[in-house]
Amino acid sequence: MKWFLTIALAFFISQSVAQENFNPFDVRVNVTLVDGRFHTQASYSVPMNICSAYAFITDYEGSKNIPGIIEARVISRVGNKVRVYRVIEEQILFFPIEMKSTVEYIELANKSLAFEQISGDNRSYKGTWKLLEEKDKTVFKYDAQIEPNSIVPSAIIEYFIKNSMRGRFEVMAQKASQFKSIEAIACK
Repeated sequence: MKWFLTIALAFFISQSVAQENFNPFDVRVNVTLVDGRFHTQASYSVPMNICSAYAFITDYEGSKNIPGIIEARVISRVGNKVRVYRVIEEQILFFPIEMKSTVEYIELANKSLAFEQISGDNRSYKGTWKLLEEKDKTVFKYDAQIEPNSIVPSAIIEYFIKNSMRGRFEVMAQKASQFKSIEAIACK
């Protein structure tokens, strides 16, 4: 009986460790707080071509499928500049916080996006998305700085960001792997 319990215990421990280490999209997230600004660096890789990956990250209105984003709509498009109005709802502790912003994206086809908040509830928000081809995958690299304009203490915001960002990027990677659009179909 002891032998059976030992094997069963070993099996359950190995299964829980395997589940914790299961990261099919190699999601990596690092958040640091420097001078009141949160610097987020994240990446994930998805088995898709770079053209489809670019179609995914420029599907601004499709971002409503990402947790926390409750509204996203393109308000203007001129050349390679796109302005997007977004409403994000976050739950910090037990308090719902809604943030509105207009973000301008500068697109560099099949390579990157630079973005910056031009109006909104944060003091500042800017960064980049870069796409890198690796064998049969595309690596999505996100680098952004956000300076909140909130009465919520920085320590609470930092805790929230560090504990929620990884899950969001995991959802983005999953959505990218399932992404189908007219633009992505045209890439094949």
